[in-house]
Amino acid sequence: MNLLFVCSENRLRSPTAEAVFSYYRGVNALGAGINPAAARTVSRDLIEWADRVFVMETFHRELLLEKYPDLLNDRRLVCLNIPDRFAYMDPELVELLESGVSEYLRPD
Repeated sequence: MNLLFVCSENRLRSPTAEAVFSYYRGVNALGAGINPAAARTVSRDLIEWADRVFVMETFHRELLLEKYPDLLNDRRLVCLNIPDRFAYMDPELVELLESGVSEYLRPD
């Protein structure tokens, strides 16, 4: 299962998610950001690659739906509601990610 995690800059939240879920068996995880200056910018290719797309905040969801409506019709898009206040690999962030994503790790 391919999981794409999207935040703003791809520097803290989505890289943490990528690191955490890359260790799960049967999961490929990548992080990306919506801002042009992001370490890895979200793209059509990344969304096409993903089985599930997770965004950290509602404005990320809205932006992706506006920019890629044709690609998100048949992909599960989940907002985790995780604010931009955590450091990379912050234990609370890891806990929020694991609790928010675990129910979506089962195949459809």
